[in-house]
Amino acid sequence: MREGVTAFTPLSPTSNTSTVKSTAFSPVDYVVFVLLLVLSLAIGLYHACRGWGRHTIGQLQMADRKMGCLPVALSLLATFQSAVAILGVPSEIYRFGTQYWFLGCSYFLGLLIPAHIFIPVFYRLHLTSAYEYLELRFNKTVRVCGTITFIFQMVIYMGVVLYAPSLALNAVTGFDIWLSVLTLGIVCTVYTALGGLKAVIWTDVFQTLVMFLGQLAVIIVGSAKVGGLERVWDVASQHNHISGIVLDPDPFVRHTFWTLAFGGVFMMLSLYGVNQAQVQRYLSSRTEKAAILSCYAVFPCQQLVLCMSCLIGLVMFTYYKEYPMSTQQSAAAPDQFVLYFVMDLLRGLPGLPGLFVACLFSGSLSTISSAFNSLATVTMEDLVRPWFPQFSEARATMLSRILACSYGLLCLGMAYVSSQMGPVLQAAISIFGMVGGPLLGLFCLGMFFPCANPPGAIVGLLAGLIMAFWIGIGNIVTRMGSGMAPSPLNGSHFSLPSNLSTIAMTTLMPSTTHSRPTGLQRLYSLSYLWYSAHNSTTVIVLGLIVSLLTGGMRGRTLNPRTIYPVLPRLLALLPVSCQKRLHCKSLSQDFFGDTTVLPEKMSNGMLKGIRDKEAVAEPEEGPVHPGSSPTFIVQETSL
Repeated sequence: MREGVTAFTPLSPTSNTSTVKSTAFSPVDYVVFVLLLVLSLAIGLYHACRGWGRHTIGQLQMADRKMGCLPVALSLLATFQSAVAILGVPSEIYRFGTQYWFLGCSYFLGLLIPAHIFIPVFYRLHLTSAYEYLELRFNKTVRVCGTITFIFQMVIYMGVVLYAPSLALNAVTGFDIWLSVLTLGIVCTVYTALGGLKAVIWTDVFQTLVMFLGQLAVIIVGSAKVGGLERVWDVASQHNHISGIVLDPDPFVRHTFWTLAFGGVFMMLSLYGVNQAQVQRYLSSRTEKAAILSCYAVFPCQQLVLCMSCLIGLVMFTYYKEYPMSTQQSAAAPDQFVLYFVMDLLRGLPGLPGLFVACLFSGSLSTISSAFNSLATVTMEDLVRPWFPQFSEARATMLSRILACSYGLLCLGMAYVSSQMGPVLQAAISIFGMVGGPLLGLFCLGMFFPCANPPGAIVGLLAGLIMAFWIGIGNIVTRMGSGMAPSPLNGSHFSLPSNLSTIAMTTLMPSTTHSRPTGLQRLYSLSYLWYSAHNSTTVIVLGLIVSLLTGGMRGRTLNPRTIYPVLPRLLALLPVSCQKRLHCKSLSQDFFGDTTVLPEKMSNGMLKGIRDKEAVAEPEEGPVHPGSSPTFIVQETSL
């Protein structure tokens, strides 16, 4: 879902695009596009009006925890399937061949690990915000640090994911930039603020179907025009565009099998394992089993999306071998190739260009609405409620809606800032990719290492962020200094007209450099797919060192339900005879034992999460004084 280093030729602001702009869209296309917006808004308003006045904060933030696995799975898919992914991946395949397809191998572990490790731990703690886990495991300071890091990441991301597709669309079709930005921002804000998570999930389902239809239309019409899919494959094979497996283990090579299949796992974990937008959907499921099934269901959907994107790229390659690009098109930025191709291909077929534009804007709507909802939730749960626990249900519900609207306005403001940033935009947007790895490392540090303590977690997170920014920004500055296009780092790249450099977001890839860097430049040339692995490892290693130097968890309370027992789980896979030799009688009991748990100053919501059917927790006898931390004894625990 993310990419690396590309050279591109920006489309000049004076390029003559009038022909494309004047003929691309018909009235029918505008009707199809407007229908997308109207139906998305209608779905949101339906869930807002249904039970108006009786909505609770749980309904707005967690859809009452009653969602089925299929809508949750489609929403998980749509959340980071932005317009940039729809434009970026086919462009990568068109230029460099099908090597990128091997990223699909990372989906297996990238979704299996969240399904069997992260989801059970989060779900059994009855969380609302993923960062509540950090307080349960460490303390409130670590929770606030994680929350602020996430807010910083998403605020930067959502402005650009709104602005960039609108700008590219304007260059090719003549859509007014700010009209499309305002329309998308307002529609998203209204249905997210009023309808809450349930409205976001069901609009995601609708928008996912629109994305599938738009891409399918391009594949069917395109393959028919060039002689069928067999012809597409033959032409691609003849021009060495069908890539084999590259087993080079060098982490500085942009794309190899190991980089895509294993480096991609860490990227997937940062998105589908610990990102609030995804965790919130898992936790909205009716049961833990439904949450796990929704994660499983994403796997074939992700593979289908990847295959469709690759097919569009191959169809585009074959099409332009038979019908060469015009001078204007060949001078465009690479990520605009798909838009030019679609407008060439579908011109004369009323409704289909509008369907593809609706497909692009569906990607933006689903991503932005998820950002609004997750940001409002973490702000409410992590920054407001801990300090104002006396809020009534009605006031909390109203404040949650106000927060969603506020983030909507902030998104529009960030879109305007994005339009003014010029070349600096690359550095600002690459931060989205830089932050994912350290957050993943922070959760892994807490979940897999019982000795990790709060000082270690904070130092580890700061070290991971510093390392991420050092390598990421160093990469950008080095390439700018050498006159090359910056690498989008741990994100996708989206080349824009008017020399707006490259924008990193959620899925495309750039080209390789010709000279082999040395010294510090060598470190800066690390493949973007290893960024999450490198940064998360930095957090874990530094966090463990500091934790051991500061006494580990000695003298601190540890909630065993926040730990995933890696060693006992691995030993349980051994034959029974081996377990007996190793004296592994009852692994889960040996691991947990009778442990005094719960960090200081636990909120009522957190205490409620501990008292579920998986554990029976009883307070010690005697009154609990105001301001003191209740102590619980876990009698039985099973992860």
